[in-house]
Amino acid sequence: MRAIGALILGAALVASLAVATSYAADEPPTGPHEANAPATHPPASTVPVTPKDAAPPPSVTIIGASEAHGVLGRDVRSAAGEDMGRIVDVIVDRTGHVRAAAIDFGGFLGVGSRKIVVDWNALRFGKIANKKDSITLELTKAQVAAAPEYKEDTPIVVLGASGSLQPLQAIQ
Repeated sequence: MRAIGALILGAALVASLAVATSYAADEPPTGPHEANAPATHPPASTVPVTPKDAAPPPSVTIIGASEAHGVLGRDVRSAAGEDMGRIVDVIVDRTGHVRAAAIDFGGFLGVGSRKIVVDWNALRFGKIANKKDSITLELTKAQVAAAPEYKEDTPIVVLGASGSLQPLQAIQ
């Protein structure tokens, strides 16, 4: 009986060593003697992941500080120096081309004002180096006062300088 007990104990010891060895093979090395052992799998964080449809890097254009300025909120004046309002929006067509500017015209401190739309080609940008510089509109105050009001989601009536307005062609 003793021999059978020793045999069972020996078999259990061999089985437990086999399980421990297979478990240890899946673990990364932790002891000082195993530190130089080659890893079987690289860490997940070092594997680069690239999307299948990766976009190319964007192009970059540098515009000098004196070469371009924003126009929203800029004062607009007539050629005679009359206050015409300020630009509150830029109107583009379906192709992305700038067609016109919406100007907040008339009123006092925003009361009684209305938006009108003027052809982009009727604007002259001259010197607009700082926010105090205004944009010149080639229309008179009387012409702008007679323009219909601009309202979102309605047909846009664009007021243009004499002979410069081109009608927007419908894209089918």
